[in-house]
Amino acid sequence: MALSAKLQIRQSQSLVMTPQLLQSIRLLQYSTTELQAFVDTQMECNPLLAPGASPDGESSRSVAAPAASPPAASADPGPASTGGEAANRQTAAPRSGSERGRSGDGDFSIEDLADRRISLHQHASKEVADILLDRTSQRIGAVLVEHLDESGYLRITDAEVAASLGERPEAVEAAIAKLQNEVSPAGLFARDLAECLAIQLRRKNRYDPVIAAVLQNLDLLARRDFSTLRRLTGEDEAELMDILAEIRALDPKPGHAFDHDGTEAIVPDVFVAEAADGGWLVELNSDALPRVIVDNSYLAAVRDGALKGEDASFLSECQQSANWLVRALDQRAKTILKVATEIVRRQDGFLAHGVGGLKPMTLMSVAEAIGMHESTVSRVTAQKYIATPRGTFEMRFFFTVAIASANGGDAHSAESVKHRIKILIDSERVDEVMSDDDIAAVLKKEGIDLARRTVAKYREALGIASSIQRRREMNARRLAS
Repeated sequence: MALSAKLQIRQSQSLVMTPQLLQSIRLLQYSTTELQAFVDTQMECNPLLAPGASPDGESSRSVAAPAASPPAASADPGPASTGGEAANRQTAAPRSGSERGRSGDGDFSIEDLADRRISLHQHASKEVADILLDRTSQRIGAVLVEHLDESGYLRITDAEVAASLGERPEAVEAAIAKLQNEVSPAGLFARDLAECLAIQLRRKNRYDPVIAAVLQNLDLLARRDFSTLRRLTGEDEAELMDILAEIRALDPKPGHAFDHDGTEAIVPDVFVAEAADGGWLVELNSDALPRVIVDNSYLAAVRDGALKGEDASFLSECQQSANWLVRALDQRAKTILKVATEIVRRQDGFLAHGVGGLKPMTLMSVAEAIGMHESTVSRVTAQKYIATPRGTFEMRFFFTVAIASANGGDAHSAESVKHRIKILIDSERVDEVMSDDDIAAVLKKEGIDLARRTVAKYREALGIASSIQRRREMNARRLAS
């Protein structure tokens, strides 16, 4: 069959990522501090941007109080954004569970800025996007990023990830392995210290059976029991010291490379208070919203000067950029309000009763309820905080995996199970210290089906020692008293 060239017309739809769209995408995941810094930079570069009025002032174009819109609304807000105090708030569902609050819509993602320090979760999100290319792996990666602790370790099991996404455990294991092999810095996404060190040594082609034996017995290293280590590894003292020196040169907490210097005060993005009707009032923190307007009087004055050529082009670009920024800030505020309102509606039990009332909740379930993409919810909850009557929490605190019920009833959230484990341990007496198996048995009687390994993992995440150590500490305190 002969080959031939021909012209063919084809009609298709595709998303074109313009520079302004990309920048709009970045805005959503900025923290309050980062957003204010970005707006300040824009105001320095654009003569048409000016500070908006304070909450008590009057401004016809301020984005400090974006008007809420129904979830189904898709109309693009204009460059002007007006609204009074009521436009900043939503009423979440009363405790009966019916939905009353509404908020805006939008779909965003994030790319890191090269000229600023980024957080661990921002860096890990970018690494996931670069390394995991298929959609299933990226969904898995998003959950993994959510459960990285400050050291860069995973604080969720493979089975929990698979259950939360409805994926096969093998797919989760493959995604973690790929991240561990390629992510930078080496050691991120490790499950524990031994695995973190092993990953770094494999990258250097220095992982062998002798080092593996040492890493499997880090408790001996911590106790400086070198004689037992020599017996286990078959190495003499000099060779063992060389191995230990190499291990000590590794980074046991790769996530700490992304810590910011100093302690930053947490500024809530959203306030939650009890409403008169028994529901919850969800309100944006107006002090955390940058206020910026387009200075139309200055624009009119400059235009009267009959600008030509490059000057006219520059003015047109400034006007487009200014209008875009006002719209983007307005959409960002609406999106935060919408997600926060749904979180509050679903976590009514926590607000009313504390951690024990925290319900299992996934990014996908919230995304489906409010008509957004799962990635949008993931990004809007990054570095955002909710001030509630029970304290100030990061939005991601409310997203927790489900623990199956032993009797077929409602599932339990991982955080509420951790809280129950802490209560059980706090109520121990010296003659009744509970092992992890004992705790698992008590939880099962209460309808919480949890393996001993998971109990141990949750206990360690709470910073609670083993039953042996707790018994020793109790005996020591009793003898000292």
